[in-house]
Amino acid sequence: MTSQNNFDAIVIGAGIVGATTSLALTKAGLRVLVLDRGPVAGGTTGAGEGNILVSDKEPGPELELALMSRDLWFELGDDVGDSFELEAKGGVVVSRGDDTALRDFAKRQQSAGVNAQLVDGNELRKLEPHLAPGMNSGAFYPQDSQCQPMLAAAQILKRVRERGGIVKTGTMVTKFVIVSNRVKGVETSEGIFNAPTIVNAAGTWAGEISKLAGSFLPIAPRKGFILVTAPMPQIINHKVYDSDYVANVASGEADLQTSTVVEGTRSGTILIGASRERVGFDGSMNIDVLRRLAAQATSLFPILRDVQLLRAYRGFRPYAPDHLPVIGEDSLIAGLWHSAGHEGAGIGLAPGSARLLTEQITGRSSFMDASPFSPRRFQGGSA
Repeated sequence: MTSQNNFDAIVIGAGIVGATTSLALTKAGLRVLVLDRGPVAGGTTGAGEGNILVSDKEPGPELELALMSRDLWFELGDDVGDSFELEAKGGVVVSRGDDTALRDFAKRQQSAGVNAQLVDGNELRKLEPHLAPGMNSGAFYPQDSQCQPMLAAAQILKRVRERGGIVKTGTMVTKFVIVSNRVKGVETSEGIFNAPTIVNAAGTWAGEISKLAGSFLPIAPRKGFILVTAPMPQIINHKVYDSDYVANVASGEADLQTSTVVEGTRSGTILIGASRERVGFDGSMNIDVLRRLAAQATSLFPILRDVQLLRAYRGFRPYAPDHLPVIGEDSLIAGLWHSAGHEGAGIGLAPGSARLLTEQITGRSSFMDASPFSPRRFQGGSA
C-alpha cells in the first residue's frame, strides 16, 4: 500500500457536515480524505434552505451548540470568502392567536443568551410590511442567518483541497477494515484507504454506514418539501414562520405535519416550507402537500397569491429519535466517530459540530459538554 493511500482521518460524506468536519480536521494538522458515493452536497445539503437558526431551539445543549455554530459560520465566511450567500438576515416568528407560548419561549431563550425581541403588530409590520392583517404579536431574532448550502459545501471543500486534503466523489465505501474492534481503514470502489480515524458524516445514510461497520445508529429519513418562486424584487426581508413551527420540529410524529415558513434569497427567489413526514426514502411528489404549503404561505403573505411558482423539490432530513445530533466516538468500534442526525438543523449546526468533534478526536479541551450528543446513548441497539 502506497503512502498516497494512508491518511490521518477519513470523512465519509461530502455534505455540509462532512465538509466543515474535514476543514476543521485539516486545520488541526491532520491529513484528511473525504469520500462520497455521489457528488458534493448530493444529499440533504443539496435539498436544504440554508437555515442557520437559533430561534427554533429550546435552551439546552442543542441551543448552546447552535449559538457557537452561528458565530463560526461567519468565521468560515471570512476564511473561504463570502461566495455562498451568507447573510445575517434575522428571523421573525409570528403568532396568529394566543401568544402566551411564543412569549414564554422567547423569554426562556433570552435567559440562555439568545437575542430574542418581543414585538407588537406595529413593529411586525415595520419588519415585514406585507404580512397579512391580524398578526398582532411576534418575536424578532437578529441572530438568525442563511446561506446557500450547496455553494457553502463546495467552497469549504475547495479550501480543504487547498490545505492538502483529498476529496473523492463517486466513491462508494463497501467495507470497513477493523482489527480488534478498532478501525484501520475502508475498502471502496476505488481501492483500500487506511486511517486510524474515520468520521461517519453520511447524513440520512449514517445509520447504514454505522451498520456496515458493525455498529448501530437509529438515524432515519424525514421527508420534506420546499416550494421555490420565480425571482422577483424583495418583498420579504427575513425568515418568517408561524410559532407552531418549533413544535413541529420537535415532534416525534411520523405522520405529515406542515407549518408556514417563508423567506427570500439573495437571488430573488422565495422559499416556502415546511413539511415533515417519515415515509422512508419514498421520494414521490405529493401535490396535496404542495397545495397545503402554498395555502399556508399565502395566508401569511397574501401578496404571494400573484407570484409565479418556479419549482418544487423534496429532500430527506436525518432524523434521530431524541432530536439531538450524534457527535462523538462510536460505543463499539474504536476510531469510528459520528457526526450525524442533525435533522433539519444540519446547515446551522455544522461548524459547531465540526469543532466539537475535532476537539474530541485531537484530545483538546471542548468548548461545551459533548456528552448529550454521544452515540453511547444508543448503545445496545435501542433508541
